[in-house]
Amino acid sequence: MNQELDFMFLKYARVWIPDPEEVWKSAELLKDYKAADSVLHLQLEDGKDLEYKLDPKTKNLPHLRNPDILVGENDLTALSYLHEPAVLHNLKVRFIDSKLIYTYCGIVLVAINPYETLPIYGADIINAYSGQNMGDMDPHIFAVAEEAYKQMARDERNQSIIVSGESGAGKTVSAKYAMRYFATVSGSASEANVEEKVLASNPIMEAIGNAKTTRNDNSSRFGKYIEIGFDKRYHIIGANMRTYLLEKSRVVFQADDERNYHIFYQLCAASRFPELKALKLGSANDFHYTKQGRNPAIDGVDDAKEMSTTRQAFTLLGINESYQMGLFQVLAAILHLGNVEVKDRDADSSIIPPNNGHLLTFCELMGVTYQDMSHWLCHKKLKTTSETYIKPVPKLQAINARDALAKHIYAKLFNWIVDHVNKALHTTVKQHSFIGVLDIYGFETFEINSFEQFCINYANEKLQQQFNMHVFKLEQEEYMKEQIPWTLIDFYDNQPCINLIEAKMGVLDLLDEECKMPKGSDDSWAQKLYNTHLKTCALFEKPRMSNKAFIIQHFADKVEYQCEGFLEKNKDTVNEEQIRVLKASKKFDLLVELFQDEEKATSPTGAPTGKRTVLSVKPDKSRQGQASKEHKKTVGLQFRNSLQLLMETLNATTPHYVRCIKPNDYKHAFTFDPKRAVQQLRACGVLETIRISAAGFPSRWTYQEFFSRYRVLMKQKDVLPDKKLTCKNVLEKLVQDPDKYQFGKTKIFFRAGQVAYLEKLRADKLRAACIRIQKTIRCWLARKKYLRMKGAAVTVQRYVRGHQARCLAKFLRRTRAAVVVQKFQRMHVQRSRYRRMQAAALAVQCILRAYMARQRYKALVREHRAVIIQKTVRGWLARQWYKRTLAAVVRLQCCVRRMRARRELKKLKIEARSVEHFKKLNIGMENKIMQLQRRVDEQNKENRLISERLMGLESSHAAEGERLRAELSRLRSAEDDAKSNANRVTTLLEELARLRKELETTRSEKKVIEDWAETYRDEMEQMVAELKEQNGLLKSEKDDLNRLIQEQNLQMTEKMCKAIQEETQQLETDLNEERSRYQNLLTEHLRLEERYDDLKEEITLSMAVPKPGHRRTDSTHSSNESEYTYNSELAESEEGSRGGEDVTRGNLDMSLFLKLQKRVTELEQEKQSLQNELDRREEQFQRARARDDEQHKKARSAELEYESLKRQELESENKKLKHDLGEMRQSLSGSAGATSAAPGSPAYKVLLDQLNASCEELEVRKEEVLILRSQLVSQKEAMQHKQTMTEPVLYVEDVQKMRDAGEITQAYISLKDTNRLLETQLQAQRRSHENEVEVLRGELQSIKEENNRQQQLLAQNLQLPPEARIEASLQHEITRLTNENLEMLNTDDPKKYREYRLNVLRRMIDLMEQLEKQDRTVRKLKKQLKVFAKKIGELEGGQVENVSPGQTVDEPIRPVNIPRREKDFQGMLEYKKEDELKLVKNLILELKPRGVAVNLIPGLPAYILFMCLRHADYVNDDQKVRTLLTSTINSIKKVLKKRGDDFETVSFWLSNTCRFLHCLKQYSGDEQFMKFNTTKQNDHCLSNFDLAEYRQVLSDLAIQIYQQLIKCMENILQPMIVSGMLEHETIQGVSGVKPTGLRKRTSSIADEGTYTLDSILRQLNSFHSIMCQHGTDPELIKQVVKQQFYIIGAVTLNNLLLRKDMCSWSKGMQIRYNVSQLEEWLRDKNLMNCGAKETLEPLIQAAQLLQVKKKTDEDAEAICSMCNALSTAQIVKVLNLYTPVNEFEERVAVTFIRTIQSRLRDRMESPQLLMDTKMIYPVTFPFNPSSLALETIQIPGSLNLTFLTRV
Repeated sequence: MNQELDFMFLKYARVWIPDPEEVWKSAELLKDYKAADSVLHLQLEDGKDLEYKLDPKTKNLPHLRNPDILVGENDLTALSYLHEPAVLHNLKVRFIDSKLIYTYCGIVLVAINPYETLPIYGADIINAYSGQNMGDMDPHIFAVAEEAYKQMARDERNQSIIVSGESGAGKTVSAKYAMRYFATVSGSASEANVEEKVLASNPIMEAIGNAKTTRNDNSSRFGKYIEIGFDKRYHIIGANMRTYLLEKSRVVFQADDERNYHIFYQLCAASRFPELKALKLGSANDFHYTKQGRNPAIDGVDDAKEMSTTRQAFTLLGINESYQMGLFQVLAAILHLGNVEVKDRDADSSIIPPNNGHLLTFCELMGVTYQDMSHWLCHKKLKTTSETYIKPVPKLQAINARDALAKHIYAKLFNWIVDHVNKALHTTVKQHSFIGVLDIYGFETFEINSFEQFCINYANEKLQQQFNMHVFKLEQEEYMKEQIPWTLIDFYDNQPCINLIEAKMGVLDLLDEECKMPKGSDDSWAQKLYNTHLKTCALFEKPRMSNKAFIIQHFADKVEYQCEGFLEKNKDTVNEEQIRVLKASKKFDLLVELFQDEEKATSPTGAPTGKRTVLSVKPDKSRQGQASKEHKKTVGLQFRNSLQLLMETLNATTPHYVRCIKPNDYKHAFTFDPKRAVQQLRACGVLETIRISAAGFPSRWTYQEFFSRYRVLMKQKDVLPDKKLTCKNVLEKLVQDPDKYQFGKTKIFFRAGQVAYLEKLRADKLRAACIRIQKTIRCWLARKKYLRMKGAAVTVQRYVRGHQARCLAKFLRRTRAAVVVQKFQRMHVQRSRYRRMQAAALAVQCILRAYMARQRYKALVREHRAVIIQKTVRGWLARQWYKRTLAAVVRLQCCVRRMRARRELKKLKIEARSVEHFKKLNIGMENKIMQLQRRVDEQNKENRLISERLMGLESSHAAEGERLRAELSRLRSAEDDAKSNANRVTTLLEELARLRKELETTRSEKKVIEDWAETYRDEMEQMVAELKEQNGLLKSEKDDLNRLIQEQNLQMTEKMCKAIQEETQQLETDLNEERSRYQNLLTEHLRLEERYDDLKEEITLSMAVPKPGHRRTDSTHSSNESEYTYNSELAESEEGSRGGEDVTRGNLDMSLFLKLQKRVTELEQEKQSLQNELDRREEQFQRARARDDEQHKKARSAELEYESLKRQELESENKKLKHDLGEMRQSLSGSAGATSAAPGSPAYKVLLDQLNASCEELEVRKEEVLILRSQLVSQKEAMQHKQTMTEPVLYVEDVQKMRDAGEITQAYISLKDTNRLLETQLQAQRRSHENEVEVLRGELQSIKEENNRQQQLLAQNLQLPPEARIEASLQHEITRLTNENLEMLNTDDPKKYREYRLNVLRRMIDLMEQLEKQDRTVRKLKKQLKVFAKKIGELEGGQVENVSPGQTVDEPIRPVNIPRREKDFQGMLEYKKEDELKLVKNLILELKPRGVAVNLIPGLPAYILFMCLRHADYVNDDQKVRTLLTSTINSIKKVLKKRGDDFETVSFWLSNTCRFLHCLKQYSGDEQFMKFNTTKQNDHCLSNFDLAEYRQVLSDLAIQIYQQLIKCMENILQPMIVSGMLEHETIQGVSGVKPTGLRKRTSSIADEGTYTLDSILRQLNSFHSIMCQHGTDPELIKQVVKQQFYIIGAVTLNNLLLRKDMCSWSKGMQIRYNVSQLEEWLRDKNLMNCGAKETLEPLIQAAQLLQVKKKTDEDAEAICSMCNALSTAQIVKVLNLYTPVNEFEERVAVTFIRTIQSRLRDRMESPQLLMDTKMIYPVTFPFNPSSLALETIQIPGSLNLTFLTRV
């Protein structure tokens, strides 16, 4: 093999080599292969070297490995090298790495069982695959089902889906999903829910036909073929099921770890149900037939719950309860039969012990006699030609007979259920076509293979032959279609094997012949097989060690069959006497029905009447012989005939193949066993498909795709306008052997391996181009670096040379300067020397002369001064003594007073530092001010006392001075006398000594006082320094506290803003959800309305003779429809035809009519009372709110007045104190100036310091009071603002600088207290927050209690009659609200009052909802009342036949009672009543939107209709108003129903409906709408009627039109999106087309008819221009554009998630470019703020995800933060689907994907994979008034409205 590709075996080429463990192992060549080499030098992936020896005879080379970019392809035929290892590796990569379980292999879908539930079968996936081509999406069972459905509709040919595989491979699940797809996509043609019945058959068939095996917990033990029937419109109408080869032996025997059929275990699990007590069942371990496997339970399966599901399915399929109980009786009887014990009587006979409990129960359940059944279980009847013998049987034969009976009963029951399921699924409608789903066993081989495996493998041989022929036929058709020479492909034909089995003298023929022999046995049959086929057939072999087995070479493998049991199973014999006993049952009709094959059983759907149904069906005599003949057929013959019938059915249909693969035998999720997979791939025919494809031209490219992919291999001159000729020329140059390819009409066909060769050439060319690009760039970078270095060197040299030149010039300049400096310096030295000598001479002369003059002067002065000194000293001594005496006295007084003052000051400071003082200061500022005033008064008193004492001292000082002067004169006279009187000297000397002693004492005291003063001064300075330091710390603490307060304020503000924003967003979300829910209801109502109209039309058309008369309106119809239901006669009069219904009516129930009329009156009264209550509550709420605001304003104003008053008092007191102190200083200064010695005296300074200190202390206290007051007020205001959620007030303190120690101390104390105050306030704030949280919790609890109480009250009210129910609930609500009002009005807590206001608002909303609900009920009842009134009118003959068309209009939905108003009128149009139909016809029904949009003003029909309505309002004609509005609404509906697919029409009427709605609002007279009007427009308001209710009707109509517009737009855009956004290469050359398989995808090259991005943009431009021409509101256009972009983004992303070939780096670039073009379109249209760009965010993030790095943990973190609009499932899906397009890209590692999953595990999101493309954003219609004056509107003649008259 691979000799033709030996040129590819070069160094680094990768190959596959066989491996006993992994089947195939990858290796890489270490050197090139040469033709003479016998050994290949390889290196395995684990790094080991290996020498691979080639076969010397064949020289077969190993298989080449495909390039990495081809690995993981959706279609195995897309692989360049098609062989077994390539197929196995591709499946493994898709299954393990990408988690993809489906893969195409040509026409086959390979499905690998993941053993895990995957989210890929939901309704969103079904919708995504619906309508898509099979190759356009990733492989899926839904894609196969869609292809079958599409081919059935397109080719009108029946289809078949053949699902095969081993047990446990997932066949049943695949078939189930295929049927679910058909049921979902097609729906049923009637209301009988046929598709539900089809799906309901699955649980029934699984219960009776599936069982647990060692390989599968839900293995199908029979084959089935379900035909799903469709009518001409391809809706499901019914189904039919055929079964094949039920494994009956499982009923009586199960191997270890296996179970019997599920239904037995379900019955045992449900035995506790009351209705099943009579069956006398128990646990499954109690019965022999259910406990042999020793494992009766299945993990994760609840048999009791499954039993309920099975019973529900029986009921849905019409099998009533009596028949169900009959089935359960039969099944329970089988279980009891298995427990019947047979004992040996002797060697040849057996016996059942009498009164066997299980046999008694069996007979009781089956309705047979115990004696007969026990007898025939141990005996058999032998018939001869003359006599009949009854022979006992031994125990073993009796047990076999018992088991044979059980198997026979179960087989009959199985067939009966299948027949009745088919009857339930049968339909009387003619079947147009069908799709068959074949769920059949795959090829089986076990250690012991018996008759069942033989039949299964025989069926698979037939299916494989049909499959091979179909594949061969498709290949032949493809070659012939492309006109390629057809060469016969040799493929495996298994016809010899089939002949061995079914031909004459084949295995089955010999088996049937042996069964007919009287003494036939398995041994004799084996010998016949050996003698017949051992030497004649190569496919038949005999085992070496056995004479009771044979081997057949099947297409998949050799299988050895054991002959034991073949004859018994083929004959399927049962004791006829046992069957006769069962037929004789007279109590159990179902049992009789099971064994009467020739008679038709009664229908199980008939309702029981309390007794069992009696069979009365006569047998068909003509079929009795045929039935008896059929009864003699063997199992093998029957199976062969049914298989032949199945093959004929399949050959008459178009087959589709699904091959299910079991990845491992241990049921581990996503675990791949290569050995098991290869066995199944060989057995299921996948590899045969590959071999057939590889034998011809497996790779196929269109010319355009080939040109796009391999354009890089062409030169510019090779590119011709004709792409086909270009490809031919290039291929002739690239591939020399012409046999390697063929040119078809539209495709190029390649041999195996040629695509890999071309990919190698392409990769080499790209690699060479990359190398050239790298070389050029590196050269450019190196040259740039060299030039930069060269420039830098030149620059450095230039600067160095310049520096050197400057240094030389500087040196020369310095040398010259030095010479000049030396010259001038020497000159200066000489001149200075001369000047110094000259100055010295002059100075000596001057000094000498001055010295002589001074000496003469000093002598004169000395003499004069000696005289003065003598005179002065004597006077000074006398005065000095006096001053010392006076100073000592004053000093003593001062020290004493200072000591007392210091003690007082210390007391005051201690008092100031105390907490109680500060509290008193904070609690009562008035008391503090009073104390300060008293202290000021005391200071004034002390000042006055001190002043008086000072005056006294001065007077005493003066008196003492006079006295001393007198004494001095006296002493002088005494001295004179002493000279004369010597005897008096001694006395005077003693007096002088005493005075000197006192003076010394005074001096010592002065020194002590001065030392103390110095020490005190040092202490004060140290204290001042400490206070300054503490002041700095306090300032920093204060700043920290201020910053903390500001941060808390900011946090509170941000928190409040965030909470308000979140609450606003939540309210907006709730509003949008409610709006969306309402609009969805409108959509559903519209759908039901259309359905109702269609049914009415069908009834009208089906009536033979139409009769005149009114049509009945369904009373259960929606109230919304009843509001604007148009009389059918109006529409019929326009078409000229009238329909009717049968005049015959039943008698009218007058009592019901009167009750309804009374109920309407009561509801109106209740509505009015609710409205009054709502108005009263609103007024009460407004009054309470105004009172609250007024109280708040009063409190705030009173507080501000109090603050200003206190500030004024403090300022006046400050001025007064300053004035007093100034006067005191002046008085002190004046008094001091009176005497010359007083100002300099120590006493004066001490007193002045005390006064200044007291003044400064007073000012500090005043400032402290003001600062604290301002802080308290600011903090109070801040707290109030926080509570009212207003912006916080930032307050800043202004601390003045302190001037002395007293101020610093006071500031320290005040700041410290302020700090404590702030901390206290913070704690209080924290407590208030906690209290608020507690209050909210309590409120939540009270709300829960209130809710429970309301529910109880509601339950009580529901028990009351309707009249008293509403009355009681309203009375209770009024009482409760009254009590709450009284409680809240008496409370003073603003928080409680605010909560009360919120509760009032909630109650108002509840009342409004109740009012709306009552309104809807009133409308519905009035509508019913109207219907009954119409009936009364018809019965009383009130209907008049000669009524004009205008009078035949039905009454509107509800009468509008509007208050009348008198206003001016103009700008109106008048018309007659009989012209109303003409108005509607010309203006609505026959109006062409295109002409109106181009030639007339936007919204002209709406203006005309409103002007007509204004005239009807002016003339006060309510009937005319009603009929005009009703006609308008229904006519618009009719136009949209007729032309609803035309976007222009829908847009036109959406615009006009909105304009009409805006006109009704603008001219309604409401103040909220009138403020936009001119004075003239306000004069045009409606004068008599209030049309608010019709505004709601028109709003609903506008919503329906908007949804119709979105649907129409979606239908237009849907085909363009995938092609334009994903498939088309907007940036040419970025991504090449990868090779695809036989499932060709839609080409991504822009051919004719292919949609591109420009197509989408042109369509968007068209939509936008049409809406603008029609005058659509700008806000409405924004909403439409947002919906458009959501559809584009959702459809694109959904397809991206389902298409593996689209998940690549280059495709991400294409998507981002396309999205940028869409954003540019939004910018051009000024629509960037409409929210459309945000709808594309998931698509943008998906494109970014395709382009970002995906390797490291940092990349994973970046992806998690970036992709916040994508769900975890979507992110993982994109990463799993990521596929490299070129060799330079890398796949995403599995570990990286797991890292992403672990990081996103905590996300709370929906598990849905795809976006909902059917989602429509809720629409709003903002009020948009018109500036157009109505009186200026002119009606063009083209509208044919000449009958209208302007007023």
